[in-house]
Amino acid sequence: MSTLLIVDDDAETVRFMEELLAEPGRQILSAGTPDRALALVREHEVDVVVSDIHLNADRSGLDLLRAVRSGGHPARVVLISGFGTLETAIDAVRHGAFDYVSKPFDIAEVKATVERALTASEPPPEAPTPIEAPPGLIGRSPAMLAVYKQIAHAAGAQAPVLVVGGSGTGKELVARAIHRHGRRAARPFVPVNCGALTETLLESELFGHTRGAFTGAVNDARGLFEQAQGGTIFLDEISETSPALQVKLLRVLQEGEVRPVGASRTVKVDVRVVAATNVDLEEAVAAGRFRQDLYYRLSVLVIRVPALKGRRDDIPLLVERFLQNACGRAGRTMTIAPGALERLVSYDWPGNVRELENTIERLVLTSPGHVITADDVRLGSATSETRTPGGGLEPRMFEGLPTLDELERRYLLHVLDAVSGNRTRAAEALGIDRRTLYRMAERFSLSLPEPGGSSDADKVSEPRS
Repeated sequence: MSTLLIVDDDAETVRFMEELLAEPGRQILSAGTPDRALALVREHEVDVVVSDIHLNADRSGLDLLRAVRSGGHPARVVLISGFGTLETAIDAVRHGAFDYVSKPFDIAEVKATVERALTASEPPPEAPTPIEAPPGLIGRSPAMLAVYKQIAHAAGAQAPVLVVGGSGTGKELVARAIHRHGRRAARPFVPVNCGALTETLLESELFGHTRGAFTGAVNDARGLFEQAQGGTIFLDEISETSPALQVKLLRVLQEGEVRPVGASRTVKVDVRVVAATNVDLEEAVAAGRFRQDLYYRLSVLVIRVPALKGRRDDIPLLVERFLQNACGRAGRTMTIAPGALERLVSYDWPGNVRELENTIERLVLTSPGHVITADDVRLGSATSETRTPGGGLEPRMFEGLPTLDELERRYLLHVLDAVSGNRTRAAEALGIDRRTLYRMAERFSLSLPEPGGSSDADKVSEPRS
């Protein structure tokens, strides 16, 4: 018999979780405070603790997690929070939480998480020293919470990481967070844009060169890999590298050494590689534009950063931060009207977070009053404005019409509904393989439960908003 302990200061939530997680041969205990929960952990052989983080008590769910881990209890702890942040995710993962789920949660996700915790064979990790969360990444949406958890896991490893996401989504911020939270935090973080230099210059920048190696090489020069010794190198736009340079990058990953341009010797380097791309590297591999062996080396851990339009609930938080920063730089005090914020939330942001930040900066500099109004907001999207036959702009002509992405999403949901959520049949109906179906579901923030276990395990569901 397995034993679960549910910890929440709200009695209704406890009753709901008891009904949700009840199974034959499973004992369920409950507690309203961390102290009572710890007493039950000591009195019973508790297998899994499911606790809310924010409890109306002197101690939080994170305090309970630390106490369970420091007390040597074997129970695995699953934390639930309505305020997902990178700091909380880092604390949860670093202090040994089995997993971390945000509200509003998907019922299937919670049940699957508890099942994984019950069947996990490896012992829970030791509680490490807490660390400070870095600035930059903002958001409490489920999509960002997933990124936070992946950062926390990647920070504790040494394997290469591939960060995937559109331009302006914050891939470098993710890379910096991984570095800052890892064991190499005291060593250099060296970013390089692989698409900004020619092949020859990039090779020299990365690996260094000897005097006389080429015209203008008047002295020996250390490359960025050597400059990052003991730390992290961030290779942005990795897809822009040439096949010849990809071979040399593969050698660095395999052998841990670089050969400066013009040198007959190699130099040992101890550097963690975090690469980033805004293109589908699997498609690039299939098209012969990117080496398959290098892709496998780089993608040991993959973090996908969502587009801003896929996490609209985070836009008010981002606007608040960017407005505060822009006002500080401009020496102004400004607020934003609800109508203006509504326009910002409804816009698709093809340039993602970077475009939003630049837009707020412009609004602070150009808005005449102390309040940014809806009339002040001018966004370059056909969804909010279009040109009239006379060449002027007629606002909101296409308001209410779905975008192509929205039409694709609706059709995907229609097919999934027609096949009762069965992934295999859905892929066949759409004429794609299951991997492509997974990518589509991820792009539209649709949940794909893991197969096995229940009769609904092969079904796709839309997460709750």
